[in-house]
This record gives sequence, structure tokens and C-alpha cells, in this order.
Amino acid sequence: MPAQDHPQAVTILILGILSLVLCSLVGPVAWVLGSRARKEIRDSGGAIGGGGMVTAGWVCGIVSSCLMIGAIVFFVLLAVIGAFASH
Repeated sequence: MPAQDHPQAVTILILGILSLVLCSLVGPVAWVLGSRARKEIRDSGGAIGGGGMVTAGWVCGIVSSCLMIGAIVFFVLLAVIGAFASH
């Protein structure tokens, strides 16, 4: 009998995908939940499955978080350059 999936596996995957498609603010949530679930799956010794879904959501959360940070840095740099260019 295959191992039962982690209870939050589908939730983490959905949050990860939503963070890429709709709202990057949920990216860090998918990242943190995914990290915890990956550790729980690893520590279970094979009793808990769903590692693929958890890893996919975790990676989507990381990518989304990095894109969000990059966008923030970009807009801050634009504001700084605009402030200096107006003088």
C-alpha cells in the first residue's frame, strides 16, 4: 500500500502556483510551509508521501519570492534614479 500524501501537500502546491500566477505575496507562505512539510516527509522514513507536490509548491514559492524581491529592488532603483535625474 502506498504512503498517504502529506495533509498539506495539495495546499502547498496550490499556494505555489497561485504565487506565480496571481499574487507573489503568498510565495513566502508556500516556501515556509513547503520547507516544513519536506522536513516532515523526510523524517517520516517513507510513512508520508506527496513529496513531489510539496517540492513543486516549495520551488514555485521560492521562485515567486525571488521575483517579488527583484521587482521591489527594480522599483526602488527606478525611484532613486528618477529622484537624482530630476535635479
